[in-house]
Amino acid sequence: MSDGFGQGKFRSPPINAIVKFESVHMAYGKGADVLRDISFELSPGDFRFLTGPSGAGKTTLLKLLYLAQRPTQGQIKLFGNTLSQTPRQELPHLRRRIGVVFQEFRLIDHLTSFENVALPLRIAGKSLEEYRPDVVELLTWVGLGERIHEKPSALSGGEQQRVAIARAVVAKPDLLLADEPTGNVDPEMSIRLLRLFLELNKMGTTIVFATHDRYLVEAVGAPELHLTAGELDQKNMPPMPPASALGLQDTSDHPGESTL
Repeated sequence: MSDGFGQGKFRSPPINAIVKFESVHMAYGKGADVLRDISFELSPGDFRFLTGPSGAGKTTLLKLLYLAQRPTQGQIKLFGNTLSQTPRQELPHLRRRIGVVFQEFRLIDHLTSFENVALPLRIAGKSLEEYRPDVVELLTWVGLGERIHEKPSALSGGEQQRVAIARAVVAKPDLLLADEPTGNVDPEMSIRLLRLFLELNKMGTTIVFATHDRYLVEAVGAPELHLTAGELDQKNMPPMPPASALGLQDTSDHPGESTL
């Protein structure tokens, strides 16, 4: 990350959207709409914070994006596919292009940190010899180099969250969805993890980063998808302050930091 991210520039390339919501509504059962008339597009390389108060519909929006739910009304297009017209057998292929950091971690209890992080690469058919260096490097980068062989039950909440983040990014997905990914770590680690997301974004991954942390949102200055009572207000933040304000101007001289 030698050029930092103090320029406040987040790409929205003039090419086909990889995510498109068209007048999407979502309700659970016969209840009231949790999301109402949601329309937006995301292009390759976009970075969006997903913000709003608790109960505004952020997690539901993420579930629609990673195909855990289908809308009750409206259309969603993902990687050019209209989901309502996509055969069910093709959905796993689409899901493999998406990385997800779940708020509740969803680590597999009987697997070690290394094995949990390696799982997407194993599913993709890579051998241990191919993926071991990347997994070890990434776990070291998030501060878990000494915890590689520990299972989730031996890890703190913050450590489990870092394993979940490493698992979501290790395969360099086309779309990365993060539900409060820094909610259980200290401020210093929050900044470190944010660097990881921004480095991945710089390489072309589209990122939706749900957070309540206004400090991170205002420091980065990326546009927002802001939800209030299930309705969307897309906000553009003002130019971000100098990177030195967060110590983000250049991380290339910090030992052990991966550039993925």
